[in-house]
Amino acid sequence: MRPRRLIGRVWGGLSNLPLAGLRRAMTTETFSNVYDDADRARAYADLEFPGTYYLAFRDLPLLLRKYVTGTRALDFGCGTGRSTRFLRGLAFEVIGVDVSEVMLDQARVRDPHGDYRLVADATPAGFGAGTFDLILAAFTFDNIPTDRQKISALRELRRLLAPDGRLFIVVSSPAIYWHEWVSFSTKDYPANRTARDGDSVRIVMLDVPDRRPVVDILCSDAHYRELFEAVGLCIVDTVRPLATSAESVQWVSETTIPPWNIYVLGAA
Repeated sequence: MRPRRLIGRVWGGLSNLPLAGLRRAMTTETFSNVYDDADRARAYADLEFPGTYYLAFRDLPLLLRKYVTGTRALDFGCGTGRSTRFLRGLAFEVIGVDVSEVMLDQARVRDPHGDYRLVADATPAGFGAGTFDLILAAFTFDNIPTDRQKISALRELRRLLAPDGRLFIVVSSPAIYWHEWVSFSTKDYPANRTARDGDSVRIVMLDVPDRRPVVDILCSDAHYRELFEAVGLCIVDTVRPLATSAESVQWVSETTIPPWNIYVLGAA
């Protein structure tokens, strides 16, 4: 797994089908991929599960045991392979795919026996329908810029799911861009508070030396639900993890405000 890894990706070549009934179209078509910078990719690769990121993955083992039958897994947006190794540690036979060769280089250095593949955009080719029992997209959708591109990616991931397969999507809650956290700061970006679905928001990672802001795309829970419904995905479960006093971390907002949304999805 890797937090915030798809910053600035270009998700081109996707479907031009309109999405009826959504409140507004996302208009940001492209980003520059800051993690194609080798130094930033290396710094990112050194992260494990610090601070606020821990909460995004704390509950996944239990959820995976509860909802997933089978071991064939795809890590969609694997970056430096942290989430891929996480899934393998839970006995999944996992393939990691990503759009950044620089990030995949780091994944292969840390995991030379892993299966890591470069994809051109958000529609991973080369896999047949129903290939995977599990697909994990951890933070990937934070940085797919438009509704059209999100829809295209979701439609393809649905195609790749086995009939009883599950798609796990971990995304940032909009509240993460409005508060201070163990692992993030947003105090220098008050414009985040007035952002709407599809707007750019900025956040600073505190667990790495590089404090340049990360640019994400805001997407609310209500909007995600519209997107899922549009491609025939149903929500099996939703988890909004909070920290507890039992964890040996000096939490900031994490005990009262969930920083992440975890969606467990299946074909409708």
